[in-house]
Amino acid sequence: MPLQNQNLAAECRQADILIAAVGKAHYITPDFVKPGAVVIDVGINRVNDPTHPKGSRVVGDVQYEALEGIAEAATPVPGGVGPMTIAMLMYNTINAARFMNGLPAFEI
Repeated sequence: MPLQNQNLAAECRQADILIAAVGKAHYITPDFVKPGAVVIDVGINRVNDPTHPKGSRVVGDVQYEALEGIAEAATPVPGGVGPMTIAMLMYNTINAARFMNGLPAFEI
């Protein structure tokens, strides 16, 4: 059963590191963030944007711009954890191939 909390913002505000994976665009507002906290946004949401050539754009779960002056650091979407995720997928793929061929792991 999912955690039920009457005041999710107050609960999140206690965290020194807040990782957002809600699945709702811009759900995490400054009310959720403790001053000086680090916010890691792993959410990927597509929102309508008629000014964008594709008619939509990708945003995270966090209101990134609104955290200025509150969070010590925050990852943007796009361009935050996505490139690291891709790098680690490539690293794991290479090591899987090495293991299958009796070679030692590639160390980074």
